Amino acid sequence: MRNLKVTMAYRGTKYHGYQRQNNGITIQEVVERCAGKILNEPVTIHGCSRTDAGVHANCFVFNVATNSTIRTQGFIRGVNGELPDDISILTCEDADPDFHARFSCKGKEYCYLLHVSESKNPFMTDLACHYRRKLNRDLVQEAAQHFVGTHDFRAFCSNSAEIANTVRTVYGFNIEIAGDRAQMLVKGDGFLYNMVRIMVGTLLDINEGKLRIDQLDAIMAGKKRVAAGRTAPAHGLYLNRVFYDEAELR
Repeated sequence: MRNLKVTMAYRGTKYHGYQRQNNGITIQEVVERCAGKILNEPVTIHGCSRTDAGVHANCFVFNVATNSTIRTQGFIRGVNGELPDDISILTCEDADPDFHARFSCKGKEYCYLLHVSESKNPFMTDLACHYRRKLNRDLVQEAAQHFVGTHDFRAFCSNSAEIANTVRTVYGFNIEIAGDRAQMLVKGDGFLYNMVRIMVGTLLDINEGKLRIDQLDAIMAGKKRVAAGRTAPAHGLYLNRVFYDEAELR
């Protein structure tokens, strides 16, 4: 039995997230169907994350067990030939039998993309959050540093009541602006449900004067979701990188 480690990219607009479910089409469902056809056997893929409806991925890792002797390049070409245009297999390699895309993962990096302009861009619809206000990069960058480090992020989680441990470590949070395109890059050892989108929404509330930077530590300490900022829309969020090397993550 082989264990294939596969990376893919996808546009999440048409999907009800990554994980298979009964009420809508998902990334997992589509990829399993196409991969199974190429491998000539039913398969289950194990993903590195459970991205929500509308969320995209520049790099998403999964592993799949197979009895097939197909070459890795043949797997890439074959599955891509079956997949719709909004999902693409990027790489495939043989991995150790104990490799698991989720449980072997050391951390992830997310990118939140903003189109900062009074006018909407029809070519970025569903691919970036349209933000009509001017973005004060220095202010938002200063605020973002309050998230860096090991903290209890219960206030920045939508389903914290269901989670025993809400402590996570954020290794970096950087804001980059080029023209009318702004991206927020956040890297950490793990993220809670909607954590990145709530952090981004909080930074946007600070940019608009609805919250102040000096309130962030108290919001964190209070552990109340209602105290933090809004949840930014899903379509601006991308899973950007997945780390399996501790040194690379740090």
